Amino acid sequence: MSSPVLTGRCGCGAVQFELDDALGPAGYCHCTRCQRRTGSAASASALVKPGSLRIIAGEELLKSWEPEGGFGKIFCGECGSALFGSPPDSNEITLVRLGVIDGDPDRRPLARQMVAYAAVWEPIPDDGLPRFDESFPVR
Repeated sequence: MSSPVLTGRCGCGAVQFELDDALGPAGYCHCTRCQRRTGSAASASALVKPGSLRIIAGEELLKSWEPEGGFGKIFCGECGSALFGSPPDSNEITLVRLGVIDGDPDRRPLARQMVAYAAVWEPIPDDGLPRFDESFPVR
């Protein structure tokens, strides 16, 4: 078995994972769900290539909340760390939160979505990234 490309963990370390492939594109989300989930103005996530993520510890601690019409929010049931996202009505993990990766995830967000819902108390930085009022456009 080859060494993982990336590793990550929740805040308490009970849930640990490996990625066997580089992350896909990354972006920021400014929706109110992400604000409430993180307690911050935005969430940074990257796509996970199918079959590349492996939970190596704490899988039994994973909890999920699937809001109506939104991606499932997968988190550690011990410490509450937001870890992953899954499409509606699916158990497949397709997103990983960049903040839970050990070290440099080797991805930088390419755009910002849901900026129509951005927190009024923290202006979006003038970073030159494309902005979308709603979800990222589907290619």
